[in-house]
Amino acid sequence: MNILGIESSCDETAAAVVRDDGVVLSDVVASQIDVHGPYGGVVPELASRAHLAHVVPVIEQAVRVLPRGFADLDGIAVTHGPGLVGALLVGLSAAKAIAWSRDLPIVGVNHLIGHLLAVYLRRGEDTPPVPLQMPYIAMLASGGHTALYRVDGPDDIEQLGETRDDAAGEAFDKVSKLLGLGYPGGPIVDKLAALGDPKAVPLPMPMRNKHGLEFSFSGLKTAVAQHVARNGLPADDKARADLCASFQRVVVTSLVDKSLAACKRERVTRLVLGGGVAANRGLRALAAERCNKAGVELFVPPLASCTDNAAMIAYAGAQRLARGERDALELSVFSTSPQLRSRLRAAAQQPAEGG
Repeated sequence: MNILGIESSCDETAAAVVRDDGVVLSDVVASQIDVHGPYGGVVPELASRAHLAHVVPVIEQAVRVLPRGFADLDGIAVTHGPGLVGALLVGLSAAKAIAWSRDLPIVGVNHLIGHLLAVYLRRGEDTPPVPLQMPYIAMLASGGHTALYRVDGPDDIEQLGETRDDAAGEAFDKVSKLLGLGYPGGPIVDKLAALGDPKAVPLPMPMRNKHGLEFSFSGLKTAVAQHVARNGLPADDKARADLCASFQRVVVTSLVDKSLAACKRERVTRLVLGGGVAANRGLRALAAERCNKAGVELFVPPLASCTDNAAMIAYAGAQRLARGERDALELSVFSTSPQLRSRLRAAAQQPAEGG
């Protein structure tokens, strides 16, 4: 099966075509970093408007990989939550318009489940299947979510613990903004942290004395703010790198500690990292080191599969379609975006180039 995935939950307009065996045929992402950068974070109304502008060309580019374009699709998968309501509505309207005009089955996909299954994506025909058996523990960390899950099957997932306040990615963004480094904060802090001393600035380890599987990062963010209030902004590159390294050390240590605690509690020796924070080099390095010592097999998707993308939505949707699941088309959704509906219908009905 060739499944078209559409993702618009936050600030990435994405479309991808993925086979049901996990092979990614196309993966197109239109970023909104330039739109939200001046504000230091995502502005929901601006995100929705950018999705409206990008969704049609992104989808058209994604299906161009198929010989007959839309005619070679077997189903549609679309993110239905969680996320920004206005942003989600754009992707849902687009997906339902294509499904309706092409009489294709459609399924909604939870964005988080997409991340939890992204490890199985095969980016290239020659890429062998990922040798990951279930059950496994998954640590999902992004700008909006930080949680631990036990995955026994694509439709059998249990949440073990989550953050009590800020998500890990949100903490990176807020610290980056505090230090005047820019947005998104994760890659910037990670790059500077590689140049600094991770023990230069004493910062508290959140939830250190708690034996549960919950996270907390608001206190750490406050500790960084108090350090800056007492000492001022870092005066030079070294001081800036030291503060970033110290902050990142605490975040990634917390994530790895809790992940391994979950593996031990659940008696599962396979750990998967997912979400945008899984692209962090410090996290990957520490997880590899600690998992090796603990006898836990670590699986980390390539960078393109960690950040928000539509390939993971297409693959998760393919699992639902393979089980015979289908979601109904709600025509009332179309009425919220008639112009988008018309554009998608016209695009979906066009013959493929050369066809």
